[in-house]
Amino acid sequence: MNERLSHLVPVSVEILLLRADPVGAWHYRRVVTSLGKGESPDEAVRRAGGVTAEATSTVVHSTSWRYRPEGQVVLTYAVCPDPAAHLPATALTDFQLARGATPSAPSPERLQVENVVAHALRHLAFLVLTDPVVGEALTRDPALAAGFAALRRDAVPLGVAGGLRPARER
Repeated sequence: MNERLSHLVPVSVEILLLRADPVGAWHYRRVVTSLGKGESPDEAVRRAGGVTAEATSTVVHSTSWRYRPEGQVVLTYAVCPDPAAHLPATALTDFQLARGATPSAPSPERLQVENVVAHALRHLAFLVLTDPVVGEALTRDPALAAGFAALRRDAVPLGVAGGLRPARER
C-alpha cells in the first residue's frame, strides 16, 4: 500500500521485518498494507511479507496496535527473520520504548518507528523465553540467537530492567 494513502483505510497493517547481523545488531524494514476483502490481519502480513502459512522458521506475530487521530487503527506485526534479507534495511540504533505520561494514559505523546521496533523486539525476546515453538524458530539462526542474547544482556537500555531473564539465569 502507498503509505501516503494508508490513512484512508480504517485499519492498516504495519509489518516490521526484522533481522540481526552476525554480531547481534538489529535491522528492520517497514511495510504497510491494508486488509484485502475477507482477509485476516495474519493473512495480510503473510501476503505482504512473503511468508507462507506453513513456514516453520519465520515467526509472524502481532506485537501491538495504536490509534491514529485520523480515526485509523494500526495493527503492528513482527516478521522474523526477514524473508527478504537481501533488501535494504534500516539499522536500529535507538532502543527506546515510548511510554505514556501516566498509568491511565498509555499512549505516548510522540511515537517514532524506532520505538515500535524496540517494542516488537522486546515482545519477541519475551516469547523466545516463554514460548518453546517461537523460541526454537527465533534462535535456530546464529545471528538471531546472538541478537536475542544481546537483548537479554542489555535489558536495561531496552527499558525492561532485566525482566527478560528467566529465573534459572538469575
